[in-house]
Amino acid sequence: MINKRGFASDNNSGVHPEIVKAIVEANEGHTVAYGDDIYTGRAKQKFYEHFGNDIDIYLVFIGTAANVLGLHAATRSWNAIICAETAHINVDECGAPEKFNGFKLLSVETPDGKLTVELIQKHMHGFGFEHHSQPKVISITQATEMGTVYTKEEIMVLADFAHKNNMYLHMDGARIANAAVTLNMQFKEFTKDAGVDILSFGGTKNGMMYGEAILFLNKQLGQDFKYVRKQGMQLASKMRFISAQFERYLTNNLWNESASHANRMAKLLASKVQEIPQIKITQKVEANGVFAIVPKEIIEDLKKEYFFYDWDESKNEVRWMCSFDTTEEDIFNFIHLIKSKL
Repeated sequence: MINKRGFASDNNSGVHPEIVKAIVEANEGHTVAYGDDIYTGRAKQKFYEHFGNDIDIYLVFIGTAANVLGLHAATRSWNAIICAETAHINVDECGAPEKFNGFKLLSVETPDGKLTVELIQKHMHGFGFEHHSQPKVISITQATEMGTVYTKEEIMVLADFAHKNNMYLHMDGARIANAAVTLNMQFKEFTKDAGVDILSFGGTKNGMMYGEAILFLNKQLGQDFKYVRKQGMQLASKMRFISAQFERYLTNNLWNESASHANRMAKLLASKVQEIPQIKITQKVEANGVFAIVPKEIIEDLKKEYFFYDWDESKNEVRWMCSFDTTEEDIFNFIHLIKSKL
C-alpha cells in the first residue's frame, strides 16, 4: 500500500521535519561549492564535538560509498577484509567493495551477526605468503544486520587483536545512533576510545534525507583521501545540503531522540509479538529491528498490509524494522492484523 508505514526498512521512512527545515534554510543564496562553505564547516565542528578534533571527516552521498572508500584507504588490492557473513559489505553492496578495491572479503558465519576473535581465527593465516590474500581489516557493523549491538568491551577486544596483528578495525555505523542509545554512550566512547580506526557514520536510516560520513579516527589513514573521494565520485558539488543535515542531526541530540524512539518501537513490537505463541523471536532486540519466525501461511497476507522483508525463507524468518516515525498505532494495528490471520 503506497505511503503506508510498514516494517521493511528504516530506509523507507520519510525525512525528519527538522532535517527538512535545515535543508530549506541552506537553500538560501549562493555559497562556495565542494565543501568550502559555512555549512560544511559547521557540520565538521559538530563531528569534532562528538569525536574530538584529531579526526578527519569526509562527507559522501551513501553508505555503500562510505564503506567502499573508507576501506580503500586502509588496503591494497592483495589484502583481505574479515567480516560477518551477514555484513552489508558482503551481502548488500553488489560486490562493490571487491570490484572497486580489488581486495577479497573473508566472511564468517555468526549466530548473531557479531564477530569475535575466536570466530575469525580461521582466516588468520598466510601472512607474508604471496599466494594468499593478506588480511588487513576487520570490519564490524554497529548495530549489526541482526539487530544486535557490540559492547564497548567487545569492540576493544577486536581492536586490540587487529592492531597486534598489524591490521585495522573498520566499523559500518549505518545504525550507529541506535547502538549508542542501547549502550547509553556517546559515539566516541565505543568507537575512537575503543580502538576503531575507520568509521562509516550513517544518518539516512535515522531521519536524514541522504548523506553519510567517513571518519578517520586514525588520522594517518586519511592522508590524501580527498583524491580518493573525488575519484570515487562522492565529492558533492552542493555539499551544503549534506552538511546542513548533519549539523542539525548532531545538534541538541536529534540523533538520540530519533534513534531512541525507533528502539522503543522495536521493543514494543517485540513485547507484543512475544504474546503470540505461534511466533518466535530469534534474536535479541537491542536496536530497532525484530527478527521472528512466522507461520508461512500468513506472511504474504501480512506483507500486503505492512510490507516487510523475508530474512531466511528456509525457516520462515522475517525482519521487522522500526523507524523514527513508527507510531504505537502502527504497532498495535500490525499486531491486530497478525492475530486476525492466525
